Amino acid sequence: MIAKVTILGALVILGVLTWLLIVVFRADYLTEVHVVRAQPVPFSHKHHVAGIGIDCRYCHTSVETSPFAGLPPTETCMSCHSQIWVSSPMLEPVRESLRTNTPLRWTRVHDLPDFVYFDHSIHVAKGVGCSTCHGRVDQMPLTWRENTLLMEWCLGCHREPERYVRPREAVFRMDWTPPPNQIEAGRRLVQAYHIRRLTDCYTCHR
Repeated sequence: MIAKVTILGALVILGVLTWLLIVVFRADYLTEVHVVRAQPVPFSHKHHVAGIGIDCRYCHTSVETSPFAGLPPTETCMSCHSQIWVSSPMLEPVRESLRTNTPLRWTRVHDLPDFVYFDHSIHVAKGVGCSTCHGRVDQMPLTWRENTLLMEWCLGCHREPERYVRPREAVFRMDWTPPPNQIEAGRRLVQAYHIRRLTDCYTCHR
């Protein structure tokens, strides 16, 4: 009897510990979901995208052609701010960057591990919208991570791309919402865009 109770207790403890590890691993504290990262300048996507109407590609110029979306050089910021808010203390790091020809050191919010390969351009070409991964950045006064970026989250899309793909012309639309017949429409897009359900390890781990 003692041996049976000991074995059962050990199994229960092992199960509880496993559950706790999973909960902790997925907690916002570790995944940094909805955690605002400190930046050299408190850049507001809400102001620039929703308020002014700047397209994602104005700042992230390489997102359609490169694995990396790219960060805007100081000159891009100053194309506007050499005319407006020219004396704002908040923008002094930007002006200092231009004066010294030293790039701003932005803190990456969506930072994947070094062993993960991700290509922005192929996802854009296949109809994966910015907001699918990054959330409604047009409503973020400061930028945070909307999704965990864990492997299981990525695989959810790779296994069922028809749930997430949208027409290519809507990729950069922040206000795009899936239609009621998203699965049916998504299947047509999967066929039209030649989307494969890539779930092999070497797809992302190279």
